[in-house]
Amino acid sequence: MQARRGGGVAADGRLSPTGWLVCAIAAIGFAFDIYELLMLPLIIKPALAALGGMAADGTPLLVPGSPAYTQWARALFFVPALAGGVFGLLGGYLTDLLGRRRVLTFSILLYAFSALAAGFATSLPQLLFFRCLVFIGVCVEFVAAVAWLAELFPDREQRERALGWTQAFSSLGGLLVGMANVLAARFAADLPAIQGGHDAWRYTLISGVIPALPLILIRPFLPESPVWAEKKRAGTLKRPSLRELFSPALVRTTVLTTIVFAASYGIAFGAIQQLPQILGGPKGHAAILGAAQAAQAEAVAAAERAGKPAPPPGKLKSIAGNATDEAVATVTIFQEIGGLVGRVLLAIAAVRILSRRLLLRLFQIPALVVVPALFWWISTQLSQADSLPWIKAGIFLAGLVTVAQFSFWGNYIPLVFPTHLRGTGESFAANIGGRVLGTAAAWLTLTFSAAVPPDPVRIALAGAAVAGVYGLVGTMLTRWLPEPGEGVEA
Repeated sequence: MQARRGGGVAADGRLSPTGWLVCAIAAIGFAFDIYELLMLPLIIKPALAALGGMAADGTPLLVPGSPAYTQWARALFFVPALAGGVFGLLGGYLTDLLGRRRVLTFSILLYAFSALAAGFATSLPQLLFFRCLVFIGVCVEFVAAVAWLAELFPDREQRERALGWTQAFSSLGGLLVGMANVLAARFAADLPAIQGGHDAWRYTLISGVIPALPLILIRPFLPESPVWAEKKRAGTLKRPSLRELFSPALVRTTVLTTIVFAASYGIAFGAIQQLPQILGGPKGHAAILGAAQAAQAEAVAAAERAGKPAPPPGKLKSIAGNATDEAVATVTIFQEIGGLVGRVLLAIAAVRILSRRLLLRLFQIPALVVVPALFWWISTQLSQADSLPWIKAGIFLAGLVTVAQFSFWGNYIPLVFPTHLRGTGESFAANIGGRVLGTAAAWLTLTFSAAVPPDPVRIALAGAAVAGVYGLVGTMLTRWLPEPGEGVEA
């Protein structure tokens, strides 16, 4: 009886202890998915400076805007996404073949311990390699967790609530990584040295190991998806097939979900995720540059009060970098608060609005207007120190209307693919669409805005244009997005 009820629901229709346990692990996984993805925009500038080598005068060889910097920045944004898309597609296939629980567990362990290893990288190729492993784990985890939750709750309202509220923890992950970066920047000097230094970006990377700790303890108590397990036992579970995604019955679903999913991610990676590069660069926002200069001045004054020589130029540069990272992280926290509010609104609306097209458009159309307009406006405000509070308000709204779309896909995709193809179909849409085609927006923005010296105005304008194009494509194609139940077997 429990298997038919879905495994996560008790006899009285309420969430069972097993259901709570599964939701807790899924929420942790979703939170640290976004934690890992949003980490790169926060650490990329100091990481490239530290690992790219130093000139004879002690200045970094990789400075924002230089061809080498742009090349490595594009690689760190796009190559892990490409690896995650390709291997994530394989992970989706294995989710259908081997079961949801097993693949979910190993994917979380993979990205957690890869994040730990990335914090000890001694070269840019090492950092790129471990970021690829992180992305692979994240891409597989999302697919396995969504399929797992969708099959655990057969009742529509319970399923929508479970998927909506657990995915809301993704934005909590965004808040956590912003806070982790602030804390790492503030207390880096007091933490154990890594590779001979106290770089805040390393401690931020290492914090990604956190989700592995509860999983190791809880893993023995996690059930398999009852729908998948029952079909497996009965011998009625078909073998997954990538080719079947392009059969006449599913080709429309596969193509449209992939492209519109990519549009949602493109808005985020083309514009919103470039905000740290815009605000914190050498010609960034006046208020943030002022905070870095104030931190350097305070370090010199503190040395004078103690009767010590002023810190060397390299130390002062590190102090300024940490202050910049802290100031930028406080702005990105507003983005993540907006994303959290958006996910909560999506979770509430998903239960009340039956049309999935209408549900998506509630956030998609505002994003098409808000994000390009915001980044165009930011391009005009970098020299205005008093504009930073308004930028925080704007990025809150941009995060709300954009990040809510990510939760939509977690609710929608499991309903439009059959059980034996659920992981494979989700993986194709999420990984080829979102992780490859969607995150390619970051590559486009960085390519179109490349300049020496770096020009944050160009980054903001390129981000506005790229986000606008992605948003327009997604909004137009949503008209033909299939509603759940249109010709899809269980």
